[in-house]
Amino acid sequence: MHKSLKIARREYNAQVRTKGFIIGLALAPVLACGGLVAFLLLKDQVDLDDRRIAIVDRSGVVAEAICDAAEERNREDIVHKETKEKQAPAYLFEVVEPDSDDPAAQRLALSDRVRAKELYAYVEIAGDVFQPKRGPGADYVTFHSSNPLDFDICNWLYRPVNDRLRALRAADKGLAKELIDEITISFGIRSFGLVSIDKETGKVKDAERTSELEAIFVPFGMMMLLFMMIMMGAMPLLGSVLEEKTQRIAEVLLGSISPFGMMAGKLLGGVAVSLTSVTVYIVAASVVLGMMDATAMVPFHILPWLLVFLVSAILMYGAILSGIGSACNEQSEAQSLMPFVMIPILIPMFVWFAVVKDPMSTFSTAMSFVPPFTPVLMTLRMATPAGIPWWQPVLGLAGVILFTIFCIWAGGRIFRVGILMQGNPPKIGTLVRWVIKG
Repeated sequence: MHKSLKIARREYNAQVRTKGFIIGLALAPVLACGGLVAFLLLKDQVDLDDRRIAIVDRSGVVAEAICDAAEERNREDIVHKETKEKQAPAYLFEVVEPDSDDPAAQRLALSDRVRAKELYAYVEIAGDVFQPKRGPGADYVTFHSSNPLDFDICNWLYRPVNDRLRALRAADKGLAKELIDEITISFGIRSFGLVSIDKETGKVKDAERTSELEAIFVPFGMMMLLFMMIMMGAMPLLGSVLEEKTQRIAEVLLGSISPFGMMAGKLLGGVAVSLTSVTVYIVAASVVLGMMDATAMVPFHILPWLLVFLVSAILMYGAILSGIGSACNEQSEAQSLMPFVMIPILIPMFVWFAVVKDPMSTFSTAMSFVPPFTPVLMTLRMATPAGIPWWQPVLGLAGVILFTIFCIWAGGRIFRVGILMQGNPPKIGTLVRWVIKG
């Protein structure tokens, strides 16, 4: 054991006491969460060029209302009231006389104008939009543009079009506009948490307003933290073992320590690197959120579970990667086997949103009990506002421990044979035979 600890200290120092580790520690969150960070930073960055849009109103009753609403928007909403800076594009509508003889040719001509950048888009309103008879799924108002992801204009058009049609139908039925406005008053629904008891006063505590961003960001942060730690703590073990094997360093080490002791030392070194990194991230996140008066976003109650699952994940994947590294003779051979390890690591990344959306569903629960996925998905589920029953992480941890023991045993048997094996490229069948027969 003493020799294993020496190898662990050597592995730890070899990774932590380098400039690359510090740089990687700083860049890892940017690379892992760069898409989310970029979205938050760039969400307000919009193209301020005016949008010129043609309207073909075959009903003859809606175009004027759209133009009036656009003029009001351009006058009141697109310029910041204090700085007077333009913060949104203006909508400039052009009413086009409908061509009843050949509407298809008119649509083609308008589409060509959009392609030529003369127009940003065009809107077509059906002639029977005032008294629809084709059912609610029919296309009464259509928006045509070269950018199908620009939802802003479509969302904006909803109100002026429907307000105008509602007013016309009310007038047609002899109803006052004020009465229709009163009947059609609607309210947004705001999301709150559950009412609870204040532990200090014993009084009923009002429910707090929930944040969709917090409900998604906190579990996502926990998942990305585990993913980064696996990549920083377990992945380097493959390269380390492969390097020592190809340079014949392993043969010297095995003269004074058993293969399993050598692998155990490397695993402990990987665990130490991960615990160091995760401590830095947790402290940094707590300080930053504290400065933002958002310490409540730090899920302190699940941090012990995070550390336990982190250690089990490093041991689990580290043992497999060490075994693969010992069986390979060069980097290309290791790369051919990497998908068998990366797929279990990446699968939680593919299903995380479905799990966060409904953490108690049969799918989420079942996936979190599959040992290779448990460390990430169980932590993800615990980080959701709804939480999960206490017995599920306990049972999941028991399964992970058993599976980790199996991985260490299997990886150790592969390591024992493969570390001294030279020349023969590894195959899955060969690795399985080494696990079974040793």
